[in-house]
Amino acid sequence: MYAISAGGQTLGGNAVFGFLKQANTAQLSALGGINITSGGKDVGMSFHNPALLRKEMHRQFNTSFNAFIAGISNYSISAGYHLEEAKTSIGWGINYLNYGSIDQTDAAGNIIGRFNPRDYVVQVMASRNHKEKWWYGATIKFIHSGYGQFRSSGLAMDIGLNYHDPDKGLQAGVTVKNIGTQLNTYDGSGRKEELPFDLQAGITKKLQNAPVQFSLTFHELHRFNNFYNDTLFRAGEGEDDFSKKNTLQKIFNHIVLGAQFFPDEKIEISTGYHFQRRQELNGFNITNGLNGFSAGAGILLPKLQVRYATGFYQRQLFHQFSLNFNLKGENL
Repeated sequence: MYAISAGGQTLGGNAVFGFLKQANTAQLSALGGINITSGGKDVGMSFHNPALLRKEMHRQFNTSFNAFIAGISNYSISAGYHLEEAKTSIGWGINYLNYGSIDQTDAAGNIIGRFNPRDYVVQVMASRNHKEKWWYGATIKFIHSGYGQFRSSGLAMDIGLNYHDPDKGLQAGVTVKNIGTQLNTYDGSGRKEELPFDLQAGITKKLQNAPVQFSLTFHELHRFNNFYNDTLFRAGEGEDDFSKKNTLQKIFNHIVLGAQFFPDEKIEISTGYHFQRRQELNGFNITNGLNGFSAGAGILLPKLQVRYATGFYQRQLFHQFSLNFNLKGENL
């Protein structure tokens, strides 16, 4: 059964392969982790929206490293290539998460060994132009998770549509993500779980008389209440219950805001705010600081783009670095 047929029924936290939501490049992380309309010349942004893959990204290569909290590390690479005769841009990418070495215990808590959990996705992308201002694209991805003796893999597809009017500094887009199925389950039972299906829409507007652009992105539009819901747990006194969220809270939980400033043609400063991330990270009766906020900066040289991003998780920060360059040493 494909996830699109039941995606609207997925409860928060209950889909398999949740790592597919992880931002693969620093520009995306700095903009709040979800953005499908602010591509620029960064081929890494097409990883989550194939319609952002453009002719200008021919032979461009993106590599990224994210030093996450708790010793978790994230490695990503992606590249683009333009087929002139076919009038099609193609690309490929890998996103790999390494969770380190973890103790393996028996039912009594005795350590019986160690294991190294891993997640990764390998994907190919393609996009084409239609009537100058429209782009459409698709991504095919192979997904794999391995947690000791428990392993699972899957196949999925993303479909993207993008409108770009450079004269007005306007981009808008829609992306349908993770239409697919598990190939094999962790327990070998054959009872397949849903993939993290997501329907996203967004818009980016660059101001005509100022070096600033703003992004508004909506995610999980296929279900109104996307708050985390553990069906085996009911909130206790002083905690928010899944069913008690008001309408305004449910609306804002779909929104990710982003802004980029260009004080110089070689400098890029980005910031983002992810409402759902803040809600999920906030704890009861503790200081929640800047949960949900992210920021980053980039140096955009003719042959090399260097970007850095960071974000807040309670008292912890992640540090992500990305490089963009042309494999032939040509200008980006």
